Amino acid sequence: MKKLTRLVLAATFAIPALSQAAFVPPVPEIAGKAYYLTDFYSGQIIAQKDADNRVEPASLTKLMTAYLTFKALHEKRLTLDQTLTVSSKGWKIEGSKMFLDPKVPARVDDLIKGMIVQSGNDACVTLAEAIAGSEEVFAQMMNVEAQRLGMKNTHFRNATGLPDPEHYTTVRDLAILSAAIIHDYPDFYPIYSMKSYSYNNITQPNRNLLLYRDPNVDGMKTGHTESAGFNLITSAHRDGRRVLSVVVGTASPEARAQESSKLINYALQFFETPKLYAANKPVATLDVYKGAESSVKVGFTSDIFATVGKGDAAKLKTALEYRQPLIGPVKAGQAVGKLTVTLDGKVLEERPVVALETVEEGGFFRRLWDSIRLWFK
Repeated sequence: MKKLTRLVLAATFAIPALSQAAFVPPVPEIAGKAYYLTDFYSGQIIAQKDADNRVEPASLTKLMTAYLTFKALHEKRLTLDQTLTVSSKGWKIEGSKMFLDPKVPARVDDLIKGMIVQSGNDACVTLAEAIAGSEEVFAQMMNVEAQRLGMKNTHFRNATGLPDPEHYTTVRDLAILSAAIIHDYPDFYPIYSMKSYSYNNITQPNRNLLLYRDPNVDGMKTGHTESAGFNLITSAHRDGRRVLSVVVGTASPEARAQESSKLINYALQFFETPKLYAANKPVATLDVYKGAESSVKVGFTSDIFATVGKGDAAKLKTALEYRQPLIGPVKAGQAVGKLTVTLDGKVLEERPVVALETVEEGGFFRRLWDSIRLWFK
C-alpha cells in the first residue's frame, strides 16, 4: 500500500522570524474597468479586479500577433531579413499604421518593430498573411495558441484588435500572454522598451508613457478604441524582481499611465519575491523499488519563488509530500510529489516535485528482491 510521506522544511534562507506580519496597505483605488497585478517570477496574484470579465483588448491583441510571429521565426518559417509586401487589405486598413508602401517590400524585422512600437495595423495584417495565408486563418491560429497557453476566456477574430463582438479577452488572460512573451522569447522582448521607431521617413513614438517616466518600466503595450477605452500592459523590473500589470478601460492616455504606475509601485514597494529553490537542484532523494538504481534525486525544473509582504520572507514554510513506495522505472520530469509553500498557515504555492533523473527498470533479480521487500514493508 502506498503511504504519504510529509517533510516540513524551513525556507532555505530562513532567519529568526518576527511575530508581527509585514505591513501591506490596501490596493490603491484604480480608475479602470478591470485590472490584474502579478509577480512574473512567482506567478502569484498581488491584486485584481474583475479578472475574468470579458473586455475588449484593442491593440493589446498585438501581443498574440507578436507571439505567433516570434514562434514562426523560432521555427524558421520566417526570417528577420525576409521581405514582405503589404496587401491591399493591409494597406487600406483603418487605425494606427506604420505606413507601409505597397510598392516597397518591408523586412520582417521592420514589420515587428512597426507592430510593437508604432502599433501598426498594416504590419499586423502583413505578418498574419505571411504566416497563415490570410488574417482569418491567422485568427484561428491565435485561438489555438491562446488555449494552449491557458487563456481560457479569450477569443480572437483578427490580428489587430479592431472591434468585433466575438473579439474579447480578460485581464487575467492578457497577463498570461504577456508573461509568455517574456519567458518564451526573451531575445525579442527588448523591442517593447523602444521609445520610438522610424519607417518610411516617419518617426512615431511609443505610446507607453511610462517608458519615458519610470526607469524600471521596459514594456509592454498600449491599446485604445472608442469602445474599449485606454488600455495598458506594463512590465517593470527592480532589484531582481519583475511585476506585470494589466489595466483596461481608463479614460485617457494619461489615466492609463497613472493607474498602471500605482499598481507597479504598490507591488515593488510593499512586496518581495525570494527564491526558495533553484532549478535542477535536488531537494530530496527518494527510494526507488524495482529500479536499476535504488534512489532518485527529486526537485524542480524551474526556479521556485514566492511573493509575500516585505519582511515576511523569513516566515515562509515549505512542505514536501511524496508517495512511497516509488516503483521503477522513473522518468526524468515525472511528478513524484508536491511542494506546498505556506505563510502563517495560508497556502501560497503548490508545485509538483519531479524526478531530476531517469531510473530504468531493474533486472529480474532486482525486481524479485524488491517485491519480497515490499511484501514485508
